[in-house]
Amino acid sequence: MIMIMTSTSSLTQNIWSGFLFGVGLVCFLDETIFHQILYWHHFYDQSTLSIGLVSDGLFHAFSWFATIGGLFLLADLRRKNAFWFKRWIGGVFLGGGGFQLYDGIIQHKLMRIHQIRYVENLIIYDLLWNIIALVLLLIAIILIVKTKKEILVRGKTANE
Repeated sequence: MIMIMTSTSSLTQNIWSGFLFGVGLVCFLDETIFHQILYWHHFYDQSTLSIGLVSDGLFHAFSWFATIGGLFLLADLRRKNAFWFKRWIGGVFLGGGGFQLYDGIIQHKLMRIHQIRYVENLIIYDLLWNIIALVLLLIAIILIVKTKKEILVRGKTANE
C-alpha cells in the first residue's frame, strides 16, 4: 500500500506521466504491429518507400521520447512518495486512447497521410480503430473520475 500525497501538482503529474507513457506505448504498438510486422502502412505514405521508412523512424523516436518522458515523471512521483497507480493507469488509457483517436481521425481522414490498411472496405478498419480508441478513453475517464471521488471521500490522502 502506498500513501498518496494529494497536492494538486502530484495528482496532475500522475495523469501526465501516465498520459505520456500511454502515448508512447500505443505509438510503439502501432509502429511494431502495423508498420513492421503486418507492413500495412508507413507513418507517411504519400511519397517514396524511403520517405515512408524515414517517417517511421521519426515516429518511433517520438514514441520513445514520450515513453521516457513519462517514466521520468513516474520516477519523480516515486521519489516524492506520490505515485498513485490507479490514477496513473487512467493517464495511460487517456494517452493511448487520445493518440489512437487523433491518429484515426486527424491523420487517417483529415490529413490523409496514411490509412490503416489499403483495402476496398476500409470503413471496417476505421470503425474498429476509432471504437477501440473511444473504449480506451472511456476507461480513462472512469479511472480518473473514480480517483477524484476517492480523494473527496478520504480527505487529503488515499490508499491504493
